[in-house]
Amino acid sequence: MGTLDGRVAIITGAGRGIGAEVAKRFAAEGASVVINDLGVALDGTGADVGPAQHLVDEITASGGHAIANTDDVSDHSAAEVLVRSAIEAFGKLDAVVNVAGILRDRMIFNMPAEDWDAVVRVHLRGTFNMCKHAAVYWRELRDPAAHHRLINFTSVSGLHGAAGQPNYAAAKLGIVGLTYSCANGLGRYGVTANAISPLALTRMSDSIPDDRRRQNAQADERAPENVVPAVAYIASEASDWLTGQVIATGGYRIGLYNRPQVISQIVSNGQPFAIEQAGALMEEVFRPLVAGESRPAPAPVTAPSG
Repeated sequence: MGTLDGRVAIITGAGRGIGAEVAKRFAAEGASVVINDLGVALDGTGADVGPAQHLVDEITASGGHAIANTDDVSDHSAAEVLVRSAIEAFGKLDAVVNVAGILRDRMIFNMPAEDWDAVVRVHLRGTFNMCKHAAVYWRELRDPAAHHRLINFTSVSGLHGAAGQPNYAAAKLGIVGLTYSCANGLGRYGVTANAISPLALTRMSDSIPDDRRRQNAQADERAPENVVPAVAYIASEASDWLTGQVIATGGYRIGLYNRPQVISQIVSNGQPFAIEQAGALMEEVFRPLVAGESRPAPAPVTAPSG
């Protein structure tokens, strides 16, 4: 028996890269999958049903269950059609994995408004559309004991602020906030929501200038399939305990991001701060923290071999 036997999942952006590896592993683990992909170029232009259909053919040839879908997740109505198509084809929907995305990289001072809008539309609005329509269906079921899953892809670009990707960074960090909101709002309907920050070499990686890439990582370590085990576990029925979190995964490690929280504060004596007083105290208390002097490195936990 597979980890995902009997589960039904939609994977957006599944024609290539990480999305394709997620779809193949889900199918191998017993899930029925909807392969959603427009087959566009990296910047979102063009269209080609080929990548989605080729993957469906590969999965079905191996005995799996899959259908292709080319609905545009950034279109609100089309996303609803996509959700309904999964339910009509396989009788239900258990998980939505939002991987679809495009890139239009520029520095903030060079970025056309249309490039901002295009990237935010696909990543953030597309993720919202899929979460919204899946949530409508799961709310109708009203089953607090269900094992429904929203798995949204974020990025270190947003979590750490990539200089040449202001549109992508904003969308990807927005997805984290959306994921937190879904986790807080949908638990009563048996839904968990988590975000994945992947580390892998894909078409998107090819757009990064050579001098900015990590040069010490081996290609096989950063293969897209290494992202998948954590995603497959989260999609399973066993992960009910995990919601509202950002999971970093790729290579040979899986990490848990902390949720934003106040790490230090200064408090007045009951009166508003004077500017000079606020500045002096912020420099004394916050400046060492901002400089990283009090940030402990995460302790690694090594899995047993075999």
